[in-house]
Amino acid sequence: MNTIDLLITNATILTLDEQNTRAGSVAVSNGRIRNIWTLPEPPQGEVNTTSTTEVVNLKGATLLPGFIDTHNHLLMYSQFRTQANCSTPPNRTISDILARVKELADETPDGEWVMGWGYDNTLLEEKRHPTREELDTVAPNNPVLLRHISVHFGAANSLALEKAGLDETIQDPEGGRFGRDEHGQLNGVLHELSALAPVQAAIPTPSIEEMANLIGEASKDYLAQGITTNSDAGVGLDLGIAEFDAHLLALEKGTNPLRMRLLVLHHLLGEKGPFKDYSAKQLDEEIKKRSNNRATLDSAKLFQDGSIQGMTAALREPYHCDSSYYGELSRKQEEFNNEVLDLHKRGFRIAIHGNGDRAIGSILDAYEYALAAEPRADHLHRIEHIQTATSNDLDRMRELGVVGSFFINHVYYWGDRHKNIFLGPDRAKRINPLADASERDILYTLHSDCPITPISPLFSIWAAVNRRTMEGEVLGEDQCISVEKALKTMTIDGAKLNSDEKNVGSIEVGKLADFAVLDSDPTSIDPMEIKDIEIIATFINGKPVYEKVGN
Repeated sequence: MNTIDLLITNATILTLDEQNTRAGSVAVSNGRIRNIWTLPEPPQGEVNTTSTTEVVNLKGATLLPGFIDTHNHLLMYSQFRTQANCSTPPNRTISDILARVKELADETPDGEWVMGWGYDNTLLEEKRHPTREELDTVAPNNPVLLRHISVHFGAANSLALEKAGLDETIQDPEGGRFGRDEHGQLNGVLHELSALAPVQAAIPTPSIEEMANLIGEASKDYLAQGITTNSDAGVGLDLGIAEFDAHLLALEKGTNPLRMRLLVLHHLLGEKGPFKDYSAKQLDEEIKKRSNNRATLDSAKLFQDGSIQGMTAALREPYHCDSSYYGELSRKQEEFNNEVLDLHKRGFRIAIHGNGDRAIGSILDAYEYALAAEPRADHLHRIEHIQTATSNDLDRMRELGVVGSFFINHVYYWGDRHKNIFLGPDRAKRINPLADASERDILYTLHSDCPITPISPLFSIWAAVNRRTMEGEVLGEDQCISVEKALKTMTIDGAKLNSDEKNVGSIEVGKLADFAVLDSDPTSIDPMEIKDIEIIATFINGKPVYEKVGN
């Protein structure tokens, strides 16, 4: 008879194991699952509860493995929470955005930066970006930077451009460009990360402790969505090594309870980076040591194009709205191949952002180049987003052993515009081809890319099952997947992609007791209602880390 720390009874337990077993009660000891019973309560005499045992009667609520989100930006989200909300809704016009910027500027001392996030030029009535002159009118004494919802674009005012050292003589950087008006003057619009970089570099970096505290606060929102394992997919994207240090401090201090995986930006690993001489094993050991084993290295992170809605994704066929334009790759193939090979040889798993099918093909070329030079079984190199992968691309992924993380929320938030503006009907209905990936037995997961879209595994699962757009259309019905498969993409498949399926991802004896408690069973309700299911509680290591108020 076992003494246990946590006993959960009267539950609808979806174990999400290989047999999709269902159960009614589960016991936890020392942070791991000790027993599982099909009955609502364990048979008499099989467990020994003591005065310290926590007994939780779920009264029929549903218990799932804790959700695993394999691609989002926790630190970026934590910073955006303190900035002006420029998203649509609630903002419908540029005037609406300017009012929000002015409100924040009026509260900010002269000379200090005013930041905003989330605007989407394609949803605004004007169908364009805010300009430097417009931002100057509401914040003449503060440098201003607004980040686009895709994070691949921005709008800056004159003071921000001045602080970044940008004037009319500046040349466009590789993989990006500086917007200009009809007279050739800078208009403040920054196209792609390379154009954003000098403005980002001019913004004072918050202290490591300030960022760690922000991460701790933001992690509460993730826990409230049932997430227990989380991957920050851009460590070092904006603030370099400071972001890496902030993540580890948040974990060391215990302010962030999530199990964390870090996708470290490639420039931190390159010849001018602080980890230029590190192998993957060495960096992983440092991360584990400094985080008290709360984090691990996931991947080296690279980009090979931008976003479809920003028309910076690299396509094989032209954009629907401009038959002369195909987008551009971020890197020339030879240079790209060589960097991928270097990281591969150093033992890194590699994750590369690819939205357009031409970028996806380029990524696969680079992986094939590296694997031909130095074969490695079970490398699990990744492609991120995979918006427009063709059948041939998916075949190559399978052949090369490449795995993927699909940005499924794109169907809802941008599907209508992809159909009508950017891709046209035929290509739009195949974005995020989950059914095709499943047919090929490719290992893949779903992700929110938060703060690009809100953090909610249940919304991503809903999007994969229903493929509804914002206007209510079913976009590519033949690419829908089952509820059970969608649940697995954010639990056990996420664990497999993370090479951690021995510990998490399903409710099985011996695994860590990471759970999400839902008020409804996603497999037994109308699939259209899945996104509205509420998270009642979240457990990590058998300890409650979130409980819904009033539950």
